[in-house]
Amino acid sequence: MRSIWNGAISFGLVSIPIKLVNATESHAISFRQIHTEDNGRIRYRKVCELEDREVSQGEIGKAYEDADGSIIPITDEDLSHLPIPTARTIEIVAFVPAERIDPLQMGAAYYLAAGGAPAAKPYTLLREALKRSNKVAIAKYALRGRERLGMLRVVGDAIAMHGLLWPDEVRSPEGVAPDTAVTIRDKELDLADALMDTLGEVDLEDLHDEYREALEEVIAAKASGEAPPETPEPAAGGKVLDLMAALENSVRAARESRGTPPPGEEAEVRPLRQGRAEPKETEGKKSTSAKKTAATKKAAPARKSTAKTAEGTKKATSAKSTASTKSTANAKSTANARSTATKKTTAKKTASRKRSA
Repeated sequence: MRSIWNGAISFGLVSIPIKLVNATESHAISFRQIHTEDNGRIRYRKVCELEDREVSQGEIGKAYEDADGSIIPITDEDLSHLPIPTARTIEIVAFVPAERIDPLQMGAAYYLAAGGAPAAKPYTLLREALKRSNKVAIAKYALRGRERLGMLRVVGDAIAMHGLLWPDEVRSPEGVAPDTAVTIRDKELDLADALMDTLGEVDLEDLHDEYREALEEVIAAKASGEAPPETPEPAAGGKVLDLMAALENSVRAARESRGTPPPGEEAEVRPLRQGRAEPKETEGKKSTSAKKTAATKKAAPARKSTAKTAEGTKKATSAKSTASTKSTANAKSTANARSTATKKTTAKKTASRKRSA
């Protein structure tokens, strides 16, 4: 990695030579401007408006335009003599807990590489001190013509620096939040929590730039003379009329996409039935009932004789039952009489035994 700035970290009376290296890189696809009629490149030329001619890079300098439009030239020598101690130094001014830094202030990230062997020990000392204190260092430094604010922290075995905006460069969120009075119910918060739990966490390594990948496919297709891939239909959207319904649908969709059953619902195992019901035949029923009706009409005369026979049978059956009932009663009375006589005889024998004794 190529360094973009050389200087030193000022850590009290300790000076650590370092090199500033970009910690991030852009993978965005860049385009050229062309003339649509013949694909000719469109270029910007730097022209002096007083002489009306193109000038080279060596002839271009810096200047400040005053409020009245007057031009004040500023040379590199003027910038090199700025009365600040951070011209070539990252000056640490404080150590604070990391949570004190507002993420809105964080900007570009850099790695600080030790500048040679003499810088190895003080570099390692600062790194280990940051690790043990669980704090970050706040520093000032000058880069690209202005003094900046930075935050130093440990990343692996290296020290990284995040450029910070000055506190007065961060706008207040006043007027951004809705000013309409809104009441949030506990049920809505519960559904929002359920949605958050269902979506869960994500490994940032799994995220990628889908737009760039789709753009690469389009470029590859056009380069090979093929038709670019079609754009998928966007998901149907609309106004949120019922927040509860939208939350419930979101939770349901998130669970379905992850194959998670709703809470309290588990797979139910049911035993298979032994037999299968026979299919019902509607047309067969009609013909069968018609046949039964016809057979009933034909058998009507026979039913009368059958009824007479049944009456005779009923009478005979009742007579038999009466006779059996009477014989049963006689048998019961005879048995009762026998048992009574037996009891009397036993009592007499007992009494005579007592007298003889």
